[in-house]
Amino acid sequence: MYRLGTGPVLEVLAAFRRLAEHNVAEVREIVANCFTRLDSLEAVSREELSQRPQESSVTVLDVRSEDEFALGQLPGAVNIPLADLERRLADLSSNHGVAAYRRGLYCVLSFEAVAEFRRHVYRVYRPKDGYPE
Repeated sequence: MYRLGTGPVLEVLAAFRRLAEHNVAEVREIVANCFTRLDSLEAVSREELSQRPQESSVTVLDVRSEDEFALGQLPGAVNIPLADLERRLADLSSNHGVAAYRRGLYCVLSFEAVAEFRRHVYRVYRPKDGYPE
């Protein structure tokens, strides 16, 4: 088991990630190519996403496992693990948009969820950040 300590641990980890991306051009290129192939949908900012549920226009969907969801999630998020998504599409209103978030910047879960929603003609958003950013 691992537990984050107190203090700005997440900010430090994010700073290391940005430093690595800055110093290693190959990392940026691999990530950009991989994610662009998965989905070219432009990601929405946290600010834009945080306003949409208040307008009742978007369901915030956490596609991580139930265990990860239990450890922490965005306020108001609905948990449907990616493996269960197709089976549970009826649980979500097709009148609302869906914003599928993921573990973090390099996690492909939300890209796969977005592709699934597009196949079923949902209005879908992919947040720029993941949890816990």
